[in-house]
Amino acid sequence: MPRSISPAEVKALIRSGGEFAILDAREDGEFGTGHLYHASCVSQAQFELRARALVPRKGAPIVVTCGNGGALSASVAGKLEALGYSNVAILAGGVPAWQAAGYELFTGVNVPSKAFGEYVEHHYHTPSVSAEELKSMMDQGRDLVVLDSRPLEEFRRMSIPRGVNVPGGELVYRYGDVVPGKDTLVVVNCAGRTRSILGAQSLRNAGVPNQVVALRNGTMGWELAGYACDRGQTRRYPSGTPAGIAAAKARAEAVAKAHGVKTIDMATLRAWQADPGRSLFLLDVRDPNEYRDGHLPGSRSAPGGQLVQQTDVYVGVWNARIVLVDDTGVRAAMTAHWLRQMGHHDTYVLQGGLEAGEALETGPWRPVVPELAAIPVEGVSPAELAAMLDAKQATAVDLGQSLAFRQAHIPGAHWGVRGRLARLKDRLPGAGGTVVLTSPDGIVAHLAVPEMRALTPARVMLLQAGTDAWVRNSFDTVGDRRVPTDEECIDFYLRPYDRNSGVEEAMKAYLSWEIDLVKQIERDGDIHYGTGH
Repeated sequence: MPRSISPAEVKALIRSGGEFAILDAREDGEFGTGHLYHASCVSQAQFELRARALVPRKGAPIVVTCGNGGALSASVAGKLEALGYSNVAILAGGVPAWQAAGYELFTGVNVPSKAFGEYVEHHYHTPSVSAEELKSMMDQGRDLVVLDSRPLEEFRRMSIPRGVNVPGGELVYRYGDVVPGKDTLVVVNCAGRTRSILGAQSLRNAGVPNQVVALRNGTMGWELAGYACDRGQTRRYPSGTPAGIAAAKARAEAVAKAHGVKTIDMATLRAWQADPGRSLFLLDVRDPNEYRDGHLPGSRSAPGGQLVQQTDVYVGVWNARIVLVDDTGVRAAMTAHWLRQMGHHDTYVLQGGLEAGEALETGPWRPVVPELAAIPVEGVSPAELAAMLDAKQATAVDLGQSLAFRQAHIPGAHWGVRGRLARLKDRLPGAGGTVVLTSPDGIVAHLAVPEMRALTPARVMLLQAGTDAWVRNSFDTVGDRRVPTDEECIDFYLRPYDRNSGVEEAMKAYLSWEIDLVKQIERDGDIHYGTGH
């Protein structure tokens, strides 16, 4: 059994200045109800997909926690040790013990990034406009442009009228292509506050000549003011290297110099990759489509805006080395200057980026899951499953994300969470029946096959290539926003607009939560923002 560690010892580890990782074993929705500031959610259901990426070095100190420090922590800690991690401990008593010791618990997700966004607004005095002010300027015909700093998928879901999608990491890089002139007012928005603030301040730090402001409270503030958001929009920056690349490089270099961002060469990167004493994250901050077309071997796709917005999803080890890569240095430098201020002081930009001398790989980033090879499965094609379902010869179980299931799933499928499969027992067939497991790409479903076989005497099969293959083969899907219920969505921390009721109240509560994070940071006492050493 891994050793136990007290809350006071964890505090000492945090204050030591050395590397450490705190991994919360609960599902994402449960994690959001209260966790340690420095924690990343490893999730029992997603463990094999997340653990190695969050903690790439087997010797890094790891503290595992959960809601009570009991069986769930022990299970995940045991899995870590089975993978070869050699310095694993369990927080005795879990998050309740942490809180009982007088230490701060944080609700919500992506807390380090969200709190940092509030710090940035206070530190830089980032200007903002209200939804009412923006609407009035639009009605008056003011020369302005609205730049939405979220990924395209979020932009399509809802956007400010006339908005143009320019994710946060692209803003300084694409500025010359999306802002008509120096007299144009630039308004940066997101769904709430963080990416609006960071996006606006990125442009301000880069010294663009325009007046730049954040849209206060983003699309939530827009809807709370009684205005309608657009749906399904695809307006975006022009693809390819921007026309204003020279100016963008000069601005990014000035920001990097002002904030102490350093570069390393390929020889140094190779030496760091071979260093067993330090953790290293090699992150490609370009658009995911650019990453697919060609990237450095061993790098992970982490678009700059989302890396700053969800740092705990990409980097599970504090005080680790982080090396950022892109093709021109602009996006890497702008992302690095924020990560350093957030507390990731050992963040560097790879000199020469993609032209640093390495042969490039193509394709999307995928987690390494060697466990799959040891799990024999009986596969079924989408066409075969469709025939089985029509003949009522199979029960489909979808282990994908709850929100994706709400939007579209195989007709008649039951939804479940891997690690909590016992909750489905009453819906499963007995001996002689067949259960077919699926998930978006089939990976989580494949991992769950032995667990399902231990739960039911029925034949357990796997949908080949998952629900994505079902969709690609043009089979019907159905959706129901009410299934699973909000309370059942333990695998995802619901955003206000994901909820089935109380959406307006949830929006107000969310915005207040973001603003109040500054006070929580002050109470914690061990969280320090700024460029540092």
